[in-house]
Amino acid sequence: MSTPEETLDYARKVIEHEAKAVRALIERIDANFEQAAKLLLHCKGRIVVTGMGKPWLVGQKISATLASTGSPSLALNAAEAVHGDLGRICADDVVLIMTKSGETSEIVRLLDPIKKIGAKILAITSGNGSTVARAADVVLKIGDVDEAWMGLAPTTSTTAMLVLGDALALAVLKLRNFDPERYAQFHPGGSLGRKLMKVEEIMRRGPRCPTIEETRPVSEALLAISEARAGAIIVVDGRGRLAGIFTDGDLRRHAHEANVLAVPISSVMTRSPMTIAPDRLASEAARILREKKIDELPVIDRDGRPVGMIDIQDILASGLA
Repeated sequence: MSTPEETLDYARKVIEHEAKAVRALIERIDANFEQAAKLLLHCKGRIVVTGMGKPWLVGQKISATLASTGSPSLALNAAEAVHGDLGRICADDVVLIMTKSGETSEIVRLLDPIKKIGAKILAITSGNGSTVARAADVVLKIGDVDEAWMGLAPTTSTTAMLVLGDALALAVLKLRNFDPERYAQFHPGGSLGRKLMKVEEIMRRGPRCPTIEETRPVSEALLAISEARAGAIIVVDGRGRLAGIFTDGDLRRHAHEANVLAVPISSVMTRSPMTIAPDRLASEAARILREKKIDELPVIDRDGRPVGMIDIQDILASGLA
């Protein structure tokens, strides 16, 4: 039975073994890789990722990464494909085959039918000499890697496939000029979606975002705030541009003054408040509210006109705080 130190030492050796295989991939990034990236970039259909065993599991992850970064993709198990699921493949597709040996029987059986359909084949495999490699339009080689345990259980080879597949997916992303805004479209839920939400997606607008001209009395401002169930009101000048903001804090500071309800809102409002544009990230709005210790943030367009309001309650409801 191994001692604790022997176990830790063995784990370090496994990681170093796999890291060495990953580092070796750097030397394999050549013209074939560029050709593969352009093949996926110009794919008019979908990128169908297939494989068997552990490479199939890696392929599912690569397919998901492609789909989430702007390249329509589906994962197709090779064993199921030969029993009818080949119908999912179309002539405009690119079939990405994940296989170490390139000789797995279920995958080899797919090659002729894929060719008849007219789809292109991209293979991630050990080398150029296998049946799959010879049939592929483009081959990306992981090399003749040794598995981490007695050369048997798929470990190092699948790690290399995963890294090479990620590099390929992100290279295509770069070629597409895929930006965070488009990425957010595919991640509306969870922490990723929240981080990429825009201000305009969560801001209050219309009746929930009260505004008032700077010449109107405080009493009208309070009535509008009450009707909107808001914590503040945006004050605009005669041209409809932002002049200031009136909050509960402003009311408390001036409540002791005589006839405060009758004075123009401009005399008690906060001038030059912090603002944000509608196309900024909601997380930025959350940061401003937190750092400035304020509860409301006017949303202003390029002409200085208010288009909405971010309230601290909106930040809490969106899960950004």
